[in-house]
Amino acid sequence: MDYIAHVKRLENGEWAKPQPLTEHLIKVAELAAGFAANFNSSEWAYALGMCHDVGKGTPEWQNYIRSKSSYDEEASSETIKGRLDHSTPAAKLTEEILGKAYGRILSYCVAGHHSGLPDLVGGTHPQSALAFRLQNASADEIDDCFKVALKELRLSALPWKFGGGLDLSLWIRMLFSCLIDADRLDTERYMSPKTSEERNGYASIGVLLDRFNGYTHEKTKPPIGDANMNVYNSRQSILRECIDAARQSGGFFSLSAPTGGGKTLASMAFALNRAQHFCKKRIIYVIPYTSIIEQNAGVFREIFGDDEALEHHSALDENEQSIRSRLAAENWDAPIIVTTTVQFYESLFSSKASRCRKLHSIVDSVVILDEAQLIPTDFLAPILEALKLLTERYKTTIVACTATQPSLENQDDFPMFKGLPKGSVKEIVRDVPKLFGDLKRTEIEMPKDETPIEWTDLARELSEYDQVLCVVSDRKSCRELHALMPANTYHLSALMCAEHRSTVIKEIKDKLERSEPIRVISTQLVEAGVDIDFPVVYRAMAGLDSIAQAAGRCNREGKLNIKGKLGRVVAFNAPKKAPTGMLRKAADTTLELNRNGLINFADHKSFAEYFKRLYEKANSLDKESVIKLLTPDRSECGIQFREASDKFNIIDDRARQSILVPYREGAKLIETLKAAKIAERKLLRKLQRYTVSIQKDQFSAMKSRGSLEEVFPGIYVLNNDLEYSDKIGLAIDEALDSGCILYFGDKNE
Repeated sequence: MDYIAHVKRLENGEWAKPQPLTEHLIKVAELAAGFAANFNSSEWAYALGMCHDVGKGTPEWQNYIRSKSSYDEEASSETIKGRLDHSTPAAKLTEEILGKAYGRILSYCVAGHHSGLPDLVGGTHPQSALAFRLQNASADEIDDCFKVALKELRLSALPWKFGGGLDLSLWIRMLFSCLIDADRLDTERYMSPKTSEERNGYASIGVLLDRFNGYTHEKTKPPIGDANMNVYNSRQSILRECIDAARQSGGFFSLSAPTGGGKTLASMAFALNRAQHFCKKRIIYVIPYTSIIEQNAGVFREIFGDDEALEHHSALDENEQSIRSRLAAENWDAPIIVTTTVQFYESLFSSKASRCRKLHSIVDSVVILDEAQLIPTDFLAPILEALKLLTERYKTTIVACTATQPSLENQDDFPMFKGLPKGSVKEIVRDVPKLFGDLKRTEIEMPKDETPIEWTDLARELSEYDQVLCVVSDRKSCRELHALMPANTYHLSALMCAEHRSTVIKEIKDKLERSEPIRVISTQLVEAGVDIDFPVVYRAMAGLDSIAQAAGRCNREGKLNIKGKLGRVVAFNAPKKAPTGMLRKAADTTLELNRNGLINFADHKSFAEYFKRLYEKANSLDKESVIKLLTPDRSECGIQFREASDKFNIIDDRARQSILVPYREGAKLIETLKAAKIAERKLLRKLQRYTVSIQKDQFSAMKSRGSLEEVFPGIYVLNNDLEYSDKIGLAIDEALDSGCILYFGDKNE
């Protein structure tokens, strides 16, 4: 039999020559081996490529593809309902021929190359567990020619001596990534050669470095007029130190610089120079919030060109992407990737083929972790272990970049903390205390006691300023305080959709630029990366890092220093404490330090002490036991890939529901969605800018009073204009169960 892997019709309706199965196996094996060469695992990846589709080498599967595709009209019409599994027989044969010791490592990947890496046994998906599938599968019908080919494979040795924890499971996931990308690329090459050709043509790291140097030469000249030369000089100093440090040995670096210190350009300078010197393949810029991504990616596009810096995050509008950038998002083969912490960290622990596909692109790259203090505490242990392995096994350089550097190394006085090896993190800035002193632009006033201030008193105090920003810890507090403020006070919270927030932030920046009176009440969404500059900032009691980040929105450009003044930052005890969980523990840790006189914002070591105490308060730094699930047992190489993937959720959205709101252009998009026969992916991606996430009980209340309409299964839209305001967003907290809207705006309306 002429075994085939894929068939397709040409545009003229004729059948193209089928892709032979043997050709596909060899091409995938060669591609995968090339990817895995970066971590000394070529022969393992080659074996995977040769094994992954041998389950198609049976008369039954060949009849299945011929009849399903109508390629062969004489093929049996008695087709199997659904898909015919070829992955499990291939995994079965892999273990039979290569033995359980080595074969088991490969069989996880072979069995999961369509459905995702499986658990070995039971777990959250018992019917899809590898042991269950292998027990109920047979490789007897696979043609002997493929069995002979697999017997000729040689796996001489493991690439290194594996330690415990995540070492083996991450390596398997990396091999899986190489297989998935190679399989998809070769299939695309046959099925859609024009699309395949679009993947080529990126600029080299050297060219990108030249563009960057040209940009910084033009854009970072000494300022003219009302500007603080000290801020300029400090930013230039950070930039030079990053360039100098790029040639140093080591895999893990920290860039500790105050907010407004120019870390975005400086960290990119480090990454480009390091990539050029050590022949790194790409730069991956990891950012906590999509709002900062849009801001930073815009800068990178201006520097490097539209297609060289790829954005990969959930809020992306596909219409604004080129074909090449959409393709690059699948496997991160662009030279510069800008993505979210959720996308990056969850991919490191995902079992899904689509998410794992890009993992091998992290190998031999430079990864910048912007706002590194926001590494989620509940998953800190598995994240740090994965980052450590990336630097030790996969030639990756990591840069933890923040003004409030967390303590990531093992501590003698905190033996329960399993972090990075002591002394493994190299600080890029030579004299951090001096830099913090040089860039001092604010005076932060901590409360003298722990007595809370009433909202009415705080509103009266804030109203005395022409320009002031007040940051509170939750959305309801934001509404309550905003309602007591004078007319024209701006409101910012996550109950406003992303497009709404962007519009308001632009208006705020414009007013500040024109030196007009402006007051803003906001949740913590403005604290990281939002480039606004107030003379006065108030912050409700929170984690020490949050207070410092809020202070970064005050006198950011140091213009008050020219007049011999500093910005004023006031931390206060709100009537309502921070939400329970890690936010409450963070605020309590700050109060504890303040009580003992241990806070000094000018001393970056204060943050290390703060984070150490915060981690001690955490119930667990691996709350879902992810490391245990991914640590293989010695007898069966048992790993629970899928269960760990399901449990590794940085944003636990199980208790939340997203709804679409009719804010401006969103109203037209919602009508388009209602009129559509299917919910097209492109339209839904556009509508992500017009979503608001609410608690399930709030969702139930809105649904019961008829405020929501389910336009497609699981897709709900707000069906009226009354419950969404151009001032405050979704009026969820102001609505009675009866449906009456009590409040809509501010006290003067």
